[in-house]
Amino acid sequence: MKLAISGKGGVGKTTLAAFLARVYQKRGMRVIAVDADPDANLAQALGFEKECKIAPISEMKELIEERTGAKPGSMGGFFKLNPKVDDLPEKLAAVKDNICLMVMGTVKTGGSGCVCPESVLLKNLIQHLFLERKDVVIMDMEAGLEHLGRATAFAVDVMLVVVEPGQRSIETAKNIQKLASEIGIKKVAVVGCKIRNEQEAELIKNSLGEIPFLGYIPFDQRIIEADLSGKPPFETAPDLSARVEEIAQKIENLK
Repeated sequence: MKLAISGKGGVGKTTLAAFLARVYQKRGMRVIAVDADPDANLAQALGFEKECKIAPISEMKELIEERTGAKPGSMGGFFKLNPKVDDLPEKLAAVKDNICLMVMGTVKTGGSGCVCPESVLLKNLIQHLFLERKDVVIMDMEAGLEHLGRATAFAVDVMLVVVEPGQRSIETAKNIQKLASEIGIKKVAVVGCKIRNEQEAELIKNSLGEIPFLGYIPFDQRIIEADLSGKPPFETAPDLSARVEEIAQKIENLK
């Protein structure tokens, strides 16, 4: 199972990613969780200790130079477009309860279309995780699809778009669905978050057109308290895991 999770900022992407990682981990599967959001906080949501400092790969200057042959930040020179990355998940991931966490970080030079050593290494690594790994891969993304090239996109089983009640969030979902189809992602579905009642859920479902609505994680004060206390949401609100189990089953039925 290869899942990419997107949506506008603050809608609950990381909460869903953490719950799904826990669901698949409980099934005895090895999960690779990829934090590709510039505001990286998936480590906290998965219960990694604060002392576990996970350096973003985009900031590992020595590694980038070693693998690509060029210094980070350099542009216009020669460097490898297919650097070796197959050993990096074992070397760079933090591991807890059979969940391996990798933090991608952001490329700060040249814009989203940057062809530089950092972006080449990240794209090759993500492509390796999606195309060649047999593990469950769950990527917590930013709103755009910059992390996914066309080759990677074909390996994504489902693009999940997280939506909260509100037209801006719904329009973001529609835009992501359009972008996803343009790069070759065939299955896009929506999961609701922070929903207070069935009426809000129905409003979202009826606004999505043909995009499947797989269910929702309700608004729950315990999730806010988990964020404030630095605890994983599946520990403070364990009963919500049953809802995410149902969502996971619907994801698998989409394949």
